[in-house]
Amino acid sequence: MTALRIEGTTALVTGANRGIGRALTEALLARGAGKVYATARNPQALSTVRDGRLVPLRLDVTDADQIRAVAEAVRDVRLVISNAGVALATGFAESADVDNARREMEVNYFGPLQLIQRLAPTLAKNGGGAVVTIGSVAGLTNLPIIPTYSASKAALHSLTQAARALLGGQRISVFGVYAGPVDTDMSRALPVAKASPRDVAYAILDGIEAGQADIFPDPFAVAFGRQFEASPKASERQLAAMVSGAPAA
Repeated sequence: MTALRIEGTTALVTGANRGIGRALTEALLARGAGKVYATARNPQALSTVRDGRLVPLRLDVTDADQIRAVAEAVRDVRLVISNAGVALATGFAESADVDNARREMEVNYFGPLQLIQRLAPTLAKNGGGAVVTIGSVAGLTNLPIIPTYSASKAALHSLTQAARALLGGQRISVFGVYAGPVDTDMSRALPVAKASPRDVAYAILDGIEAGQADIFPDPFAVAFGRQFEASPKASERQLAAMVSGAPAA
């Protein structure tokens, strides 16, 4: 895995208007990125970031035409951070949960897939670069309180592995990020300790610069990653216990 230096690079961040995406945008600028294309469905939400290196772009990652337009606009990009995500369904017993699950897959899996399809050729033409997928530990082991979100992040994890193998020959490094609970709007209802988006963003950039294929950017994620490597079944029991309230066996 080839590391990528942040200073001077041109980056693109999806879902840059809040949460981890906003923190990544600010961290990239603080670490000396030459240009940051910050995308959001409403790019006006980025108007409070006062920096001439910031280029706001409109992007709904479920809209193929908007993805195509962004790809045309970012011909100098070297670092693509696929961060936009949603968590909607809290189960699968209700009919609405199926619609929510489809939306989660559209944003969390098909969005990153289309971005890779459109932007990998650009990275290759620019001599290589990096793709970063912002996943979750729930993509390694399903968190049953958000089962379909977890499934969409599992699909993203699988896509990340495939992209790493398929794009490596084009000098494109593919980094997978597996975060634990982060203090964002998405995780507001989770009754657990949460890492700050800023700390997570800086840990992600550290991982990119260190050439770490799999990045666990917060204390919960680091501990979980170690347990998952030692015993996937024990990790499954741990997350299942968060639903039942019983101690993990």
